Amino acid sequence: MSGSKGAMGSRHVGFLMVVVAVSLLSAACTTQVRQPAAAAAVAPQMSVERFLQAANSRDLTSMGRLFGTEDGPMGDTGSTFGCMFKKIGSWFGGLPCRTRQDVEIQMNAISSVLVHQNYRIVREEMVAGRDAPTTRVLVDLTIGGRLVQSIPFEVVQAGGGRWLIQNVDLSAVMAGR
Repeated sequence: MSGSKGAMGSRHVGFLMVVVAVSLLSAACTTQVRQPAAAAAVAPQMSVERFLQAANSRDLTSMGRLFGTEDGPMGDTGSTFGCMFKKIGSWFGGLPCRTRQDVEIQMNAISSVLVHQNYRIVREEMVAGRDAPTTRVLVDLTIGGRLVQSIPFEVVQAGGGRWLIQNVDLSAVMAGR
């Protein structure tokens, strides 16, 4: 009898080891799930930094790829076939396709206002009441040797987890000059 208790005890120990191993694996999975969420908090700031760098170098194509809505970047003007559907949709309240030239003209205007010597990310805050996750990133800009403080950049999460600049308070930049 004592032999069967020993076998049963070793099975019990084996079962416990499996439970512990599964617990450790599930804990590791939980840690991995949290990591991208923490990294996502940095993404709006990175989009603002890239946008400011593109504005300084007048890289209008990059600016167009970083500026948009939750539907996607403004610079993604689409194919002729895709634009046909957008045009039809615009009859019902949707937005029509934008030409590459229109995007360049708008990005050039934004770039001319945002040209700066230096910048500093001050803070970021969630924007409540939006359909898509949106963050307001406040930036101090040094323009023409003057400090223009707390310029708000609204950054929205688009498909694929990309963060796009949706709005920049250019009037605050121009008033601070």
